[in-house]
Amino acid sequence: MSDTENNNHPSNELKRGLKSRHIAMISLGGTIGTGLFLASGASIAQAGPGGALVAYALIGAMVYFLMTSLGEMAAYMPTSGSFSTYATKFVDPAFGFAMGWNYWYNWAITIAAEISAVTLIMKYWFPDSSSAIWTILFIAIVLTFNLLSVGAYGESEYWFAMIKVVTVIVFIIVSFLMIFGILGGNDPIGFENFFAGDAPFNGGFLAIFGIFLAAGFSFQGTELLGVTAGETDDPGKNIPKAVRSVFWRILLFYIFAILAIGLLIPYTDPRLLSEDVAVSPFTLVFDKLGIAFAASVMNAIILTAMLSAGNSGLYASSRMLWQLAVDGKAPKIFAKLSRRGIPVYALLATLAVGCLAFLSSFFGDGVVYMWLLNASGLSGFIAWVGIAVSHYRFRKAFIAQGKDLSLLPYKARWYPFGPLFALIVCLIVIIGQNYTAFLGGTIDWYGVAVSYIGIPLFLVLWIGYKVKHKSKVVSLKECDLD
Repeated sequence: MSDTENNNHPSNELKRGLKSRHIAMISLGGTIGTGLFLASGASIAQAGPGGALVAYALIGAMVYFLMTSLGEMAAYMPTSGSFSTYATKFVDPAFGFAMGWNYWYNWAITIAAEISAVTLIMKYWFPDSSSAIWTILFIAIVLTFNLLSVGAYGESEYWFAMIKVVTVIVFIIVSFLMIFGILGGNDPIGFENFFAGDAPFNGGFLAIFGIFLAAGFSFQGTELLGVTAGETDDPGKNIPKAVRSVFWRILLFYIFAILAIGLLIPYTDPRLLSEDVAVSPFTLVFDKLGIAFAASVMNAIILTAMLSAGNSGLYASSRMLWQLAVDGKAPKIFAKLSRRGIPVYALLATLAVGCLAFLSSFFGDGVVYMWLLNASGLSGFIAWVGIAVSHYRFRKAFIAQGKDLSLLPYKARWYPFGPLFALIVCLIVIIGQNYTAFLGGTIDWYGVAVSYIGIPLFLVLWIGYKVKHKSKVVSLKECDLD
């Protein structure tokens, strides 16, 4: 019997091979990527340092509440199906079906985006090299880490995340030493740049709202915590521990980093608007300190972030597809596990979709690829809406069925404010995605279609399943809390 055909893994379940340090670093690394290393500069340029801080702080608070909601459910009911399983049990099977496929699609397309980005990053050092070489190498690396074992995935992600975390911590320390004149050989900068021109707030409310939307994308990936719960060693203890660090992580990495950039670089500096790694805000600060090869160092770190995103994307989407198959909502072949407890068929199918999406970027000037990317753009926010709704009903069902809240390994403190606040903020972000399309003399219908395509796709999945299977909203008394 071949490795992939062995379906006699105990109870056909995934192995709990992720340790406490893996979970902490996976959830830690989930928030750190190009959103912080590259996009933070543009945020400061558009809304001023104060506007960027307000936008990121609001989104950060929303993500914290979402993680406490997800943590409560994941610690009590650890499953790799996470959002799909919770939505099925506590809301409606049709909602769970749509949530699962929506999240799988989101990460499958993200893999395609990371393949594209990695080839651009490598051409910084090797401008005349073939893109195919870097594409194949990237695919081989992430596939190998995911095929070996869940422990190998956890270990690789631990070190990928560690590099990013150390970079941000060093950046923040160095920046504040420069601000106070201890490093860099200059007088203390203080708040001179923070209040220059129209700063700290530039462009008013609409500018902050625009950054608010961008900030939401920067934080996507924190919900990986829920997917890893199904393969976590002692989830009742390790999931709450990871959740508790989320707020401080967001505060430290995003708020302090943006504050440091806003203090060191005036928001009027045109280089902040560039997406070139050579003028990333991190590169500009390290350059200012006189560090040689600052751009090359940051390029290597951003490459690490790309590998991390591809690695996590393949892991999360394959586990979601596996759970959908186990629940009878995807072809049964994807429920098969290897001897190491890896859903190999789900893994290969996901990677194949990612590669096909990447190949579409070479045809028709990349129009198909851009539509695919835009369709996945709202998927993360839709998943967050599902988490908030599921948690609200989970706690209601828990009480309705007479269960004692002391049975919960981890309890979200801010219930019901937390999930309701997160739900409202997510809906604002989804609806306001491309508000500028409605502000001109005529409505930009193409812009509307491109921005909001993810919503009808989700509704088709939800309503299609509902009509076919005649599913109904699960009553609180009948929610499956086992």
